[in-house]
Amino acid sequence: MGFDDALNKAKDLAGEHSDQVSKGIDGAADQVKERTPDNVDQHVDTGADAARDKLGLGGDDKKDK
Repeated sequence: MGFDDALNKAKDLAGEHSDQVSKGIDGAADQVKERTPDNVDQHVDTGADAARDKLGLGGDDKKDK
């Protein structure tokens, strides 16, 4: 299985379980933000949005701060 196959499989699974995946991304972002200085929070949010975009979940679905 190549990278593209793995990515497509991840996208399919993310689409089937989008709420759980979004919660996981949010949880990971929150953990990173707790352990890093406040000045990197925006970068973490940008990364979380990019992960959502890559998985086809949309980057604007991040939770309220």
